[in-house]
Amino acid sequence: MNRFDLTPLYRSTIGFDRLASLFDAVQSAEKSSAFPPYNVARIDEHNYRLTMAVAGFGEDELDIEQRGGALTVRGTRQAEEEDGQNANVLYQGIAARNFERRFQLADQVRVTGAHLDKGLLHIAFEREIPEAEKPRKIDIAKTLAA
Repeated sequence: MNRFDLTPLYRSTIGFDRLASLFDAVQSAEKSSAFPPYNVARIDEHNYRLTMAVAGFGEDELDIEQRGGALTVRGTRQAEEEDGQNANVLYQGIAARNFERRFQLADQVRVTGAHLDKGLLHIAFEREIPEAEKPRKIDIAKTLAA
């Protein structure tokens, strides 16, 4: 019963439909799997890094896609051949399942790169502030120009 009805918000606002969609996305994300685990780090004022634990996945089995304000990371395991390596597994504690993880990105955030290192997928982000939105210094004049 922790589901909120956002219908009144949609009908009484103009231009904030994305905000309501974000609330819907957060509510649906709570039901999704927690696999694979990840960290989000702020490197500096404009740079961030997402680190996901993707043990057992190779570069060719991972897909990273940014579409608009959403980032999707997919891992698709290729079928293991029965070469005797997995035929006699007595216990499988390492997750070998496919996954799809979605992240909502803030405005003006873009992916600048990704690399896989020791089972960790690192994705770098940069927030690009348009020149018109950057703070600027206003000089104080002795008289106002007409």
